[in-house]
Amino acid sequence: MASTNSRKRSGVNRRVKHWSGWVLLLFVVAGLLAVGASRASGPQTPEDRIDDISRRVACPVCDGESVFESQNSASRAIRNQVGELVAENDLSDDEVVAFIETRYGAQVLLVPRASGFDALIWVLPAVGFVCGVAGLAVVFRRWKREAAALADPTDADRALVEEALRAEEFES
Repeated sequence: MASTNSRKRSGVNRRVKHWSGWVLLLFVVAGLLAVGASRASGPQTPEDRIDDISRRVACPVCDGESVFESQNSASRAIRNQVGELVAENDLSDDEVVAFIETRYGAQVLLVPRASGFDALIWVLPAVGFVCGVAGLAVVFRRWKREAAALADPTDADRALVEEALRAEEFES
């Protein structure tokens, strides 16, 4: 009876540990993240656009602050310029950021471009993640092979353990 229950549990464990289920879960999570990240919140007011653009541009004087956060006069000047460009309503948000970048240089971008040398900033973490997952898969596969190579305990092994436990109870 106990051996049939353990066989049933090991069958369930094998199915749970099967890689295809994890791959399916990965695709579902990636799909949900893609949908959630691409959803638009609807039309924005000019003030919202100015705030969003200001959050994407770094203060040229401060270290690690956006134009939105900084109270520096250079940041205020950039915010005012962004406000003027948004008020004209001729440029999209990306075009306004590109205009600011041409005026102040690429170092004012808080979020690097996804092209050229800057693309490495986006690619290297993904490559590191893939290498890590591949390394874990290799290690887990090796552990699985090693565990499968271990033999199930025999009746003689069980008798030896019972004898050792009895001896231990007798000593204490």
